[in-house]
Formats: sequence, C-alpha cells, structure tokens
Amino acid sequence: MLKLRLISIIAPLLLLVGCTSLRTNKSHYAGIAPLLKKADYPAAIEKIESAKEMAYSHKDRVVYFLDIGMLYHWNGEYEKSNQMLEKAERSIEANFTKSITRSASSMIMNDNILAYAGEDYEDIYLNAFKALNYLALGQNDEAFVEVRRINNKLLLLESKYEKIVHKMNQAEEAHETFVPGKSYFQESALGRYLSMMLYRAEHQWDDVRIDLEKMARGWKLQPSICTFPMPDFSNALKSVRPPKTRLNVIAFSGLAPDKKAATFYIHTEENVVILANTSENYLGKQTLSGLNVIPWDGINEGYHFKIQLPRMEKYPSKVKRITLEIGGRPAETLQRLESLERVAIETFSIQKPIIYIKTITRAVAKGLSAEMAKQKMTENMDGGMAFFTRLATDLLIDTTENADLRVSRFFPGEVSIREIHLTEGIYDLKIHYYGEGNRLLYTDERKGVALKAGQLNVLESSYLN
Repeated sequence: MLKLRLISIIAPLLLLVGCTSLRTNKSHYAGIAPLLKKADYPAAIEKIESAKEMAYSHKDRVVYFLDIGMLYHWNGEYEKSNQMLEKAERSIEANFTKSITRSASSMIMNDNILAYAGEDYEDIYLNAFKALNYLALGQNDEAFVEVRRINNKLLLLESKYEKIVHKMNQAEEAHETFVPGKSYFQESALGRYLSMMLYRAEHQWDDVRIDLEKMARGWKLQPSICTFPMPDFSNALKSVRPPKTRLNVIAFSGLAPDKKAATFYIHTEENVVILANTSENYLGKQTLSGLNVIPWDGINEGYHFKIQLPRMEKYPSKVKRITLEIGGRPAETLQRLESLERVAIETFSIQKPIIYIKTITRAVAKGLSAEMAKQKMTENMDGGMAFFTRLATDLLIDTTENADLRVSRFFPGEVSIREIHLTEGIYDLKIHYYGEGNRLLYTDERKGVALKAGQLNVLESSYLN
C-alpha cells in the first residue's frame, strides 16, 4: 500500500519533469568536427538536414537557419546560403520584437521555452556573410546593402535592450533594477573592410579613407577585441591601373564560441538573497555593483537554491598562421583582421546582467513556491513518503531551471586578410593553414583562378578547426 501511494504521488511529478525537461539539444553536432576538419561541407550539410525535424523545434528555427545557412556558404552554395540567412535575419527580428512584449511574463518562464532571438554577434555577422555571398555572385549593390546593415545594427546594439529592461522593471516579481551591460564593440573590422573594397571598386576614395579611419578608431576603442596589430593598409588608397589588379584573400579559421552552463548557488538570509559558493565572477568586467546581494523583502533565512547561467566558452582553434602561395612567388603571410570569437563574448556581456537577475528572480520565486508546496504535501505523511515527495519536487525545480545554451555552431572564430597586386591573368593558388610548431594542418588549393583588371577579385578560404 505504501509503495502504491508513493507511486501515485511521485509519478505525476516525474512525468512533469519529463515534459518540462528543457535542456538544449546539441547531440546532432556529434561527429561534425571531423567533417569540418576535412572541409567536407556536403557531409556536414547532410548531417544537419537529417537532424532538422528532431533537433530543431519550431522555437529553435533561428539556430537551424543560421547553421544551414553558414554551411551552404562554406560549401559555395551562395544563393541557398542567402535564402537561409535571410530567413534567420527575419526570424531574429520577429522573435526579438516578441521578446519586448513578453518581457514581464518571461520573468517566470525559463528562456528555453521562448523562441530563440539569436545572439547579437550572429545578427551582425550574418549580414557580413550575406555580403560575401553577394560578392561571390557578382552582385555588388546587394553586398553594399548588407554592409550598411552591419553598421546600423552596431549603432543600435546597446539601446535595443532598453525597452526590454523597462518592461522587466515594471514586473511585479522584480526585486532589483534591470540594466543592460556595457559593450565596447562599435566597429566591425570585417564590415569596414568589405565596405572599403566596395567603395574602392566604385572609385569613391573619400569613403575608402573614412572606412580606414573607422577601422583605426576601432583598434583604439576596442582593446578587448583588437588584441593584435592592425593590418597594414598603406597600399589601400593607391590606384592600380590595368593590366595590374588587386587580389583580396579573406581566410576564416576556427569556430565561434559555444555556450556552456555555469552552476551557481543561492542562499537566503532574512530579507536578503545572496549568490554564494561561486567560483567565477559571472558579470566579469561589468561595473554593476551589489548584485551578489539582492534585497528581497519578506524572504526568510535558510533557503538554498541552485541555478544555471549560460556563458560563452571559446572553441580553441588549432590555426596559428595562414599563408598564401601564388605560383612560384614567395609565400605571403595573412594578417589577422577580426576575432569573431572575441566579439561574440563581448556582445554577450550586454545580456549578462539581464539574464543574471532574471534567473535569480525566477529561481527564488519557484523555489519558495516549491518549499510551500512541499510543506503542504508532506504535513500528514510519514518520514519515507515525505522524503521521496521532497526529492521529486526538488528534481522538478532543478530540471526546469537549465540554462538556455542555444547558439549556432558554424560561424568562424577569426578572419585574416592579404592584398596582392598582380597582372591580370589565371593563377594557381594555395592557402596554407599552420598550427603549433609550424605544422601544416590544411591546404586549400585553388587552380585556374581568373583575376581581371578593373573589378573586385575576392578569394575566400576557410578551415574551421
């Protein structure tokens, strides 16, 4: 009889746990890394497409559009890539607009339940890759549109969260003022470089000069992103007359960061919530003070809750150096232009304080409700029955508080460039990727590349390892 009573009480709770298990599904990425290492993009595309229905729910469609759109890009299927990246951009905009209206209600809902609105760096760089797609298709005017979108999004990067935090601060559950974090990402070197090349192809030299000046400004104002010397652009403003022409090589390496879960513990004292037992400073360089101790009127001492928060974790690239070999000419070393990896981490810091306070608020509210429910459910139970009921309830709360780890997986970690002046003609080229100890990791060999005077000659290469 005791066993049957235990089952009747615990089974619905465990069923609820199963129904509300909101862990981010990343199992479909298993086995992708070796394919990227071999640049076997068709196989990677097939693997993602086969997982489309199972791994990407309706609320995760943005991740799918970004994943498949980027893989199509790496595979040279530029029209398909733009179709998917366009869908991603529209969905990101729609989902973010919805997030403004649902801001107050999302205080009590796990982020995994909501439609993914993309990370800021994803929203920015999808336009860079749409621009590269258009360049490869010979559609320079369309590429210009995408480059301008990059700059517009950067102008609005921090202010876009003001409406969200305003609504959250009006929510009944709010116990601490919500403010977005600070980001110093104001200029994308990749965006400016693409813009500069396009303006130069149109002989708009004043605009070329402005783009170069803004790149230099970025190196001064973004020290946490621009951690390496600025590329040499001393020849960027020089005219190249036929039969001479420019070859601009753009090489992408590594992968952008993944999201991982960081576990923290909440402890309560009278009228105070304390984030305790933490081994890391989640807010990092953010200057928000006092957020480890939050006033919480009416809360009693002695409660303990566990929470998870998402963090960006670098995906270490094996690539240390990239060279360009053209026929019998000495190899030219490419120069690093931008770390998309660092931009991803920098822009994520804008959301961190919002995620931080919202998660604590939700966890405490649910934890207190669970404590009251446990007391009511177990007040007439014997010891064994009460123990298993408390265990099942705690399991339910822990399971529904998993961090939202959704993020696309096929943006690169870094971009490097090299400009070479050559006589127009047909060339065989090799882009070599080297690791530690000057060990050759991969060679991207291109035969019969036609370079024409008086037009853009952009050669893109990638090694996502």
